[in-house]
Amino acid sequence: MDISKIVRDVPDFPIKGIIFKDITPVLSDAVAFKEAVKKMEEKIDFSKVDKIAGIESRGFIFGSVLALNHNKGFVPIRKKGKLPYSTLEETYALEYGLATIEMHTDAVKKGERVLIVDDLLATGGTTKAAATLIERAGGIVEGMLFLIELDLLAGRKKVENYKISSIIHY
Repeated sequence: MDISKIVRDVPDFPIKGIIFKDITPVLSDAVAFKEAVKKMEEKIDFSKVDKIAGIESRGFIFGSVLALNHNKGFVPIRKKGKLPYSTLEETYALEYGLATIEMHTDAVKKGERVLIVDDLLATGGTTKAAATLIERAGGIVEGMLFLIELDLLAGRKKVENYKISSIIHY
């Protein structure tokens, strides 16, 4: 199954000039969703992973499924102000301003190997900030896994010191 044919292009979202890669058609098709997860699983040696961190919000979908399938803990990395307990935070630059993400201070223990999961690698800013949070907590970023990578935006360069796996390249 070619999952890339199921991903929908949405022009001018969230702002004019952007072509948004919408994964909701993949998620709403049980066969495609299962195939996407299977292809992601094939890229990772889960014996080298202690926890899986998913980046809000679509990283939660794939990350939690992978964590459940492989008996790993799940770490939500969220936008500032959404987590109820003590947090670490990291601010990073967007094309149009700044953003901050957070993780609970006790989500990752020193020496734990963490796989970062998200639906898409674009400019790499959010992913780099997530890696920084994990490392500040004492964790080791074992790798990064994405359903989609937008090669033209070169986000891989921001996180080139990590093992990066992507299923679909545009």
